[in-house]
Amino acid sequence: MSTEPIADYALLSDCWSAALVSAAGSVDWLCFPRFDSPSVFGRLLGEEAGFWSIRPAGQYTTTRRYVGPSMVLESLHTTARGRLTVSDALVLGSGRRGHDLGQASPGTLLRRLACTAGTVEVEVSFAPRPGYGLILPMLHNVDGGVLARADAEELALSSPVPFELDGGTARAVLRLRAGDAVGFALHRQRGQDEAPSFWSQQEMAGRLTDTVEGWTSWSGIHQSYSGPWQALVAGSGRVLQALSYYPSGAIVAAPTTSLPEVAGGTRNWDYRYTWVRDASMTLQALWVAACPDEAGKFFQFLATAAARQLAGGEELQIMYGIGGERDLPERVLHHLPGWRSSAPVRVGNGAWNQRQLDVYGELLDAAATMPEFLAELAPETLRFLADAADAAMARWQNQDQGIWEVRGDPRHYLYSKLMCWVAVDRAITLAGMLQASDRVPRWTDAREQIAASIRDNGWSEAAGAYTQAYGSEQLDASALMLAIVGFLPAGDPRFLATIEAIEHRLTDTRGLVYRYHGDDGLPGEEGAFLLCTFWLAHALALAGLTERARAVFERAAGFATGLGLMAEEVAPDSRELLGNFPQAFSHIGLVNAAWAISEAERRGRGSAT
Repeated sequence: MSTEPIADYALLSDCWSAALVSAAGSVDWLCFPRFDSPSVFGRLLGEEAGFWSIRPAGQYTTTRRYVGPSMVLESLHTTARGRLTVSDALVLGSGRRGHDLGQASPGTLLRRLACTAGTVEVEVSFAPRPGYGLILPMLHNVDGGVLARADAEELALSSPVPFELDGGTARAVLRLRAGDAVGFALHRQRGQDEAPSFWSQQEMAGRLTDTVEGWTSWSGIHQSYSGPWQALVAGSGRVLQALSYYPSGAIVAAPTTSLPEVAGGTRNWDYRYTWVRDASMTLQALWVAACPDEAGKFFQFLATAAARQLAGGEELQIMYGIGGERDLPERVLHHLPGWRSSAPVRVGNGAWNQRQLDVYGELLDAAATMPEFLAELAPETLRFLADAADAAMARWQNQDQGIWEVRGDPRHYLYSKLMCWVAVDRAITLAGMLQASDRVPRWTDAREQIAASIRDNGWSEAAGAYTQAYGSEQLDASALMLAIVGFLPAGDPRFLATIEAIEHRLTDTRGLVYRYHGDDGLPGEEGAFLLCTFWLAHALALAGLTERARAVFERAAGFATGLGLMAEEVAPDSRELLGNFPQAFSHIGLVNAAWAISEAERRGRGSAT
């Protein structure tokens, strides 16, 4: 059973896949060659699922940082006799800069050690367990390192020192003195015909430097936000970019599976896919935290994956595999106990075939945020966006599972109606660019009908607020989006009442916001939701209540780790981070709330002059 706090992990990415490295220097999660591939190291979910540990022998303390504006991790370990710096990176393609970040990434995890003072004894343990720990590979010492064979898969560990092999585990002990530096690189071939690659020490040092420069170049040309919490916003922008899959432009919700919403609970899901909702919101956040030049690639990805569905009268699927896969069957890995005995461990996601009508609005809202990119899209992609608005117009009166993917009976969820309104509203604005001006009268009629329905049915006199679903008295944080998407002015009395109701009746004792209370068809409970807390800060800023907005923002941002990473939830009775990690949704909320507060304060300064 893994007990390492989720907050102790650092993220590495090459825009193909991701790794998580613990504060103790162990790579406990790595999927090759894609985010959604079976893990090679999976100790995060069970001891038997493999790891790669590099750590000083004996007692030591550790500080960590990302090197400049990059996703290259640097850990400084201090012992009684010396200091050791370990640099970890998923290597980028050689010479790839700016918009080409992720192109030709070689599928290599690089770990370089440098003794900067005294002497340090270092213990290295390499225990790959492909297939989520189901495969025990055969290890062989070869020229240049260790070769691991597991069925048709081969992993090459480049190493300057010999290892002792014990079954499927390789171990080595190094004694480094000040000025010594050694590197290790784990490479997995991209294709079956590719031979294992062993790297020299010189090549490792050069590729590490090149990877830092690649991330730095991306940040330099993409990141220009200059408001409050600039470092947090910039870091969140890099995390969101790190969750993108370069070959297709897809964006994963998180790089992990089955990290629970409550420790020991069963609400454990696989987030290594691209949700239309999450990815569209990510593009909007990148518009603030970076320059989303990859937007066109993402829209093209969705058009390729989904256009045939809309053209055939089917509903837009809520999520896809990062290669455009549509069928994402959910299964349980019974051999893994889960993080802190949080079972079951799931791969795949059974929500893939749910009806969630909000996806049309999120897609069109992202397009409206970045209209300059639409001119570069292919005609069939523009037609796909117009067809998405038509689908929202045709289906808005249907029941669905809602934004939170409730696994109970479908209902008339307020947020779903709202986002159908957004879909047609944004389509009207974009009609000329979408080459769909002839559809504007129909879209205008639908917009008026949806708006009337929300006003008549979304408000609850008993709750004194807009609520989760028509006829319900149950509060839901997604009602905060009524002003965020522009349906209501933020000063609307009913919206202000909704803010007050959520802030006082849908928060924990620390003021962190829950998604909702009540039965959702699933066993167990969940923690407070960081995205929803940022929504509250965003809504307060729009209402001109900037001091309260800042307080709420700081409350949520205080749960970022020392490396600036955010989980999905916070435990109700502690500061423990919960859920898949790092979570795109939380970083999206941070970026957009920071921007809203910055804009509200700018407007306030302007009105005072």
